[in-house]
Amino acid sequence: MPETPALPVAALYHNVDLAGLSFETTADLEPLTSPLGQERALEAIEFGVDIQREGFNLFVMGPNGLGKHRLVKDILEQRAAAEPAPQDWCYINNFDDPQRPSVLKLPAGTGRKLRQDMRQFVEELLTALPASFQNEEYTTRHQEIIDSFNEAQEQAFAQLDQEAQAQGVAVVRTPGGYTLAPIKEDKLLTPEEFEKLPDEEKARIQKVIDTLRVKLRDLVRSLPVLQRENARKIKELQREVTQLTVDQLIAWLEDRYTDFPDVIAYLDRVKQDVIENAQSFMPADGNIEPETAHRRVEEYHEYAINVLVDNSHTQGAPIVYENNPTYMNLTGRVEHIAQMGTLLTDFTLIKAGALHRANGGYLILDAHKVLSNVYAWEGLKRALAAHELKIESLEQVLSLVSTLSLEPESVPLNVKVVLMGEPLLYYLLRSYDPEFGSLFKVEADFSEVAPRDDVNLQLYAQLIASFQQQSQLKPLEKAAVARVIEHASRLAEDGEKVSLHLETLNDLLREADYWAAKQNQRLIRTQDVDQAIEKRIFRSDRIRELVHEQIIRDIQVIATTGEKAGQINGLSVLQLGNFSFGRPSRITATARLGNGKVIDIEREARLGGKIYSKGIMIMAAYLASRYAADGPLPLAATLVFEQSYGRVDGDSATAAELCVLLSALANLPLNQSLAVTGSMNQQGEIQAIGGVNEKIEGFFDICQAKGLNGQQGVIIPSSNQVHLMLRQDVRDAVAAGQFHVYTATVVDDVMEQLCGLPRGTPDAQGRYPEDSFNGRLQRRIDTLRSLHRKYAREAHADLDTPQEQITHDADDS
Repeated sequence: MPETPALPVAALYHNVDLAGLSFETTADLEPLTSPLGQERALEAIEFGVDIQREGFNLFVMGPNGLGKHRLVKDILEQRAAAEPAPQDWCYINNFDDPQRPSVLKLPAGTGRKLRQDMRQFVEELLTALPASFQNEEYTTRHQEIIDSFNEAQEQAFAQLDQEAQAQGVAVVRTPGGYTLAPIKEDKLLTPEEFEKLPDEEKARIQKVIDTLRVKLRDLVRSLPVLQRENARKIKELQREVTQLTVDQLIAWLEDRYTDFPDVIAYLDRVKQDVIENAQSFMPADGNIEPETAHRRVEEYHEYAINVLVDNSHTQGAPIVYENNPTYMNLTGRVEHIAQMGTLLTDFTLIKAGALHRANGGYLILDAHKVLSNVYAWEGLKRALAAHELKIESLEQVLSLVSTLSLEPESVPLNVKVVLMGEPLLYYLLRSYDPEFGSLFKVEADFSEVAPRDDVNLQLYAQLIASFQQQSQLKPLEKAAVARVIEHASRLAEDGEKVSLHLETLNDLLREADYWAAKQNQRLIRTQDVDQAIEKRIFRSDRIRELVHEQIIRDIQVIATTGEKAGQINGLSVLQLGNFSFGRPSRITATARLGNGKVIDIEREARLGGKIYSKGIMIMAAYLASRYAADGPLPLAATLVFEQSYGRVDGDSATAAELCVLLSALANLPLNQSLAVTGSMNQQGEIQAIGGVNEKIEGFFDICQAKGLNGQQGVIIPSSNQVHLMLRQDVRDAVAAGQFHVYTATVVDDVMEQLCGLPRGTPDAQGRYPEDSFNGRLQRRIDTLRSLHRKYAREAHADLDTPQEQITHDADDS
């Protein structure tokens, strides 16, 4: 068997050496002031925040837990502190069209003051106006108008009555109005007395009455004109008194807001409306006590100020994070009040959205949440593209209802939006949303790992110190800091890099602090960090234990000793949330005479993924080009993952599948003490795979449970050596010679290790030595070709025989 050296223990784990750093505990270190390993993202964020051009909003991409939100917020807070606070935004009544409330823009804090001032103005009106109509001057002038009307009315009737009496007729007032009746000696004649008069006299009186009746009718008809004139004079008096009162009450408001033309125009319109509707301010019971007026203020919504955005307490530009970015939470809404079974609304029920609150500043949103809410993404894009905010309900936007509702005036929009999400979301939006690129022109790409060089070791130690001090944890001793950094390399799946997943790091420190406290320790030690890691794994590995138990009890069959042809141990990784573990899988192959087709049972059963199928095709291409470049490959082969009942994907088993296929083809027994992982290309080169640590540890756990014999081990790609960060128990077993880790560069390296035969060197004709596994493969293929030719000739002979018999029969006849 060729001597293939296993990796030494030192190559299985990349230790961290902090001897060059001058600190004993993290209490001696200064906190980290700038983000570690995020220079590219930091520059992009600063650029996106600084540039004030259309469409230069930001998309900050990276997995959760990298500290994106915190870094963005810190940068925005520094920038926003140097910027002025934005204006207040208010909605006011549009007296000309109440269905379309108007927008009022005011300096920060002015909106609240105006709202309070208008409330005070209305309250003063409710007491001052009734009082103005009850003072002596108004009462006197009002009575004079009424007396003048009554006098004119009485004088007109008196003149008619005087004319009538001169002709023997009187004007009589009755409950039903006025009538004419004959008189004699100042006494009304009864009907009997009138009948006794001579006919000539009756005729004369009747003629006089007819004439006077026309005049009386004309006089009665002129009374409404007099009444209207009287009402006009009274209304003018009331308007004069109202205007005088309102002018006195509103003068201080006009003086206070003289620098705001929009407010002055609004106050002028308020003044006109109050004068026209002065009667609405009169108490029904005549009571004008201040307490009553204070309660009635809420009834006069038309004079209220709806402060949509109040920036009175805002220091610098606003920074808003909307955790629930629904359409209405982003763009605002119009609320309704149920009253006697009817939904009512007015401009005071208009509510601001996150875009309103962030106007003039910065809005931070989670991209996934925005896309998950109906029409929220479209509403956000529409607002950014139009540079204005129009408050509409979803029913209006989608034309689902035709009921009459408010149509508030749009608010001008000036905001910098920062979207946060996974890289996949960014690239999908960039590819499939044509508007996305013009609205979000700056991408800040957060890195998940950083190089583990001397500079970053110092910075990472400071990062650990920052979390320790911010969370008020126990200080970490230097060895514990080194252990945390080593674990960060394990999380990064690379011994030469460290993970930048800050949330995971912070959680680890908190848990280590907990275990140190349980031991009444003053410092966090290496064993506390180890215990935190082990306990975290223990909480998550119930499924791993069940899977491994099935193998240990031989319910799922995996051999860890002996040799067998057409059978090999492959390795795979199962991901369960944030926890992953490795497990071996038995792969078997059969090979026989055929037409050169390799049948993958997983693919035929539609259990194989696309990457897995690609690996099978690469393997088949290598097999044909390597062993049948100048002739047919009369082979029929099958491959399968035994006892696999779910989907199989990935190409990390390609090398193992090729080896087991070669074993079945040449009947070469393979060492079952070894497991293989690695993908391959068409040149037979072994390529790196993911999860190498979990795969090695998974097979080690099975071998340890079944009994280590000093022969077991794992073959991995040489390019995965830099990724090794194996557990301590695995390293201890390697050091004791009980377990081994081998590397391979090409497929022949793997085959040599598995079958114990050399690969051999081909001669000038390309033939390998007979004692090599390649030689045995060539002889087997030669045999299959011979059999193929033999059966082909026999089949051809069988086809020719009937034709020859027919020819002979024809000659005889």
